[in-house]
Amino acid sequence: MASAASPTALEIEEQVARIRRAQVETEKFVAEQKKLMAEAAKLDRDRTLAPWQIVATTVAATAALIGGTAAVVKIFFP
Repeated sequence: MASAASPTALEIEEQVARIRRAQVETEKFVAEQKKLMAEAAKLDRDRTLAPWQIVATTVAATAALIGGTAAVVKIFFP
């Protein structure tokens, strides 16, 4: 009866292997979570900066139109 109550070395090794597999899986999930959190932070940053990017693009386009118009006026009306 004493041998039935105490775990054998094979059972202990099996439990250790199971625990190690669980740790590896946990590390994979943590790495995936960190990757998703970084991606979410990037998307949040992009969403925050999007209006400013539109403003900068509009200003640049307006400056180009004004410059082009000035060049055409200078050519036709010296």
